[in-house]
Amino acid sequence: MKSNNPVFARSEEFNRASSNAYGNQTYAGGGSAYPGYGDAGTDPSTWGTGAPGQVDQGRMTVDSVVQKTAMSVGLVFVTAFLTWWWIGDMVTTDSFGRTVADSDALGQASLLAMLGAGGAFLLSLVNSFKRVISPALVLAFAAAEGVALGAISKVFDAQFGDGIVTQAVLGTFAAFIGTLAAYKFFDIKVGAKFRTFVVAGMLGMVGLGLLSLVLSLFGVQTGLFGFGTLGLVMSIVGLTLGVFMLILDFDFVENGVAAGLPERESWRAAFGLTVSLVWIYTNLLRILAILRGD
Repeated sequence: MKSNNPVFARSEEFNRASSNAYGNQTYAGGGSAYPGYGDAGTDPSTWGTGAPGQVDQGRMTVDSVVQKTAMSVGLVFVTAFLTWWWIGDMVTTDSFGRTVADSDALGQASLLAMLGAGGAFLLSLVNSFKRVISPALVLAFAAAEGVALGAISKVFDAQFGDGIVTQAVLGTFAAFIGTLAAYKFFDIKVGAKFRTFVVAGMLGMVGLGLLSLVLSLFGVQTGLFGFGTLGLVMSIVGLTLGVFMLILDFDFVENGVAAGLPERESWRAAFGLTVSLVWIYTNLLRILAILRGD
């Protein structure tokens, strides 16, 4: 079944994997086995990972996906920390001894958030529609996303404090572990309708976000991504979609590993997982901020 997920839809390998039963390699023309991967029914110990004279790319494995995802998410953390440190203190005291926001630091954080988010958005489009995944572009996306998250997190920490960022980070990883456990223990199966629903919901939220941004430039506030009741509802919906996105990621990884995809596709899986984790974190951060605001 051809993928509806924009992250994986441009990957011929993933689409072939999802259209075949687990382990049926039909990447080469005419339905023949992938060069060097061995024919079905032969002794696995005799299988190779590359034809004579061909560069050995290896197979995508769970370990390779974990390694690439750790690199991507780790880079997000590093750039977010550096951005946080570079902005410095966002609160200061005025001449009357009152605690106020530092306008210079706030301006720096806003600029970095816009630049990072804009760069990450453009790179996410490139990575999503690129047929051959580029590790450099995946890491560039992670770096840009880290800049945006570092600046945004700094603002939220200054405004709401009390470890809100730490709680959002821990909640994100808890959501990841919980979703993975549910996926494996309950043997969740992903169907075409579920894929369509999740991707449509994700694209819909992105579209609403862009629309709200454009309207805000003309002084129209929709409240969809604010800190009121409507903003809370949208954040909960976004968090739920983020968990569903993780399920799609796990499904594609499982199919890809079972089908013996080229090792480079681990970067595509890492990109998808990073997008989902960032999506969950930002929505969880807003939920905590709204609850504290009340």
